[in-house]
Amino acid sequence: MARVLVVDDEKGLRGFLVGALATEGHRVDEAEDGAAALARLRAHAYDLLITDLKMPGMDGFALLEAALAEQPDLQAIVLTAYGSVDSAVKAMKLGAFDYLQKPISGPAELRLLAARALERRTLLAAREQARRDAAPPRLSWGDPAMERVVAQLDKVARTDATVLLLGESGVGKEVAARTIHARSARADGPFVAINCATLSETLLESELFGHERGAFTGATERKRGRLELADGGTCFLDEVGELRPALQARLLRVLQERTFERVGGTQAIEVDVRWVAATNRELRERIAAGEFRDDLYHRLAVFPLRLPALRERRGDILPIAEAMLPAMAARIGRRSLRLGDDARRRLAAADWPGNVRELGNVLERAAILVDGEEIRAEHVLIDAASPTAAPATAPETMEQIERRAIEEALAATGGHRKQAAERLGIGLRTLYEKLRRHGLG
Repeated sequence: MARVLVVDDEKGLRGFLVGALATEGHRVDEAEDGAAALARLRAHAYDLLITDLKMPGMDGFALLEAALAEQPDLQAIVLTAYGSVDSAVKAMKLGAFDYLQKPISGPAELRLLAARALERRTLLAAREQARRDAAPPRLSWGDPAMERVVAQLDKVARTDATVLLLGESGVGKEVAARTIHARSARADGPFVAINCATLSETLLESELFGHERGAFTGATERKRGRLELADGGTCFLDEVGELRPALQARLLRVLQERTFERVGGTQAIEVDVRWVAATNRELRERIAAGEFRDDLYHRLAVFPLRLPALRERRGDILPIAEAMLPAMAARIGRRSLRLGDDARRRLAAADWPGNVRELGNVLERAAILVDGEEIRAEHVLIDAASPTAAPATAPETMEQIERRAIEEALAATGGHRKQAAERLGIGLRTLYEKLRRHGLG
């Protein structure tokens, strides 16, 4: 329940307000004037303030300003005399959530408005927590190869320059884009990402620019595009090298003029966005082949930044792996997961052609295979997950991977089941269950 402060110079009304809220389980304090209320606000944190506007000495307006300066997250409801709508509007401009006209019709009206104000406080707190939780993962864990990248990223983040992130698939280009946004003056604005490789040309155009009602079959209402939603923030175009020529021309115009029209529309819409683009393609080769506009490339590559592959920053491999384990343990219902020494050696020695994304896939497979908390080398199936080693046939299922791991352990131990179970990091009983399930018993 919430902690509420009720302020009114009329003792009878104050008692009514306190009683109506206390019966809902709230902890309610009271004050007879603004000065007494401000003293309480300086001594305690409150969720909700309910105050009259017309009081001797410090009036409700002055109290409201002082209270919100003291506790910015505080929600406030003001009490006004019948017909004093102008006073209520002024109070809401100062930051009040809502107002109640006196005489109050009954406790139900008060409780409902208080519940709405407290719900808003909860939602705002959740939004702020989500914003903090959404902070991008670390770009580097200390490998010297990333020092220059991080330093350059810090410098460009403080500007509004357009950034083109280059590097292999899975190196963390979106993490870098989110880091640029988080360290920029636009951090409180939206970060809107769109993957240019996952949508058809028609859908991508609608997603990026939005559309008007009736613009095409199925467009039953107006839709704001991602670009419009990113106004005041950062627009991240992932896999920008996959854009078709027609969309390249439209994007170039937006970059040049900062205006666009929705699909099927004629009204020019102005946007203020910071652009970050990313690609794993060699855009200069695409330009030479006539597949990418040279003028668009130069608009995007104001500040090109290449992210090194994971194999080029081996000092980051194990720290990144360790950082991934808690979330993986939580997803599969484990208390914790840790890497054994042999697993650490195997991870550190791999080349990781799929970079951080491949590392995550390998660790997740290992987390599924191991029954205990320690991941050992037998669970680290790098070759099975590697995109360079994948066969042309359909990818292996988890059942197939598990069966093959058991077969390899049995072969390595000459069929000794207890030793095979130890190699796999599972109990003997668990091994017998898996043998029966896979028809190997």
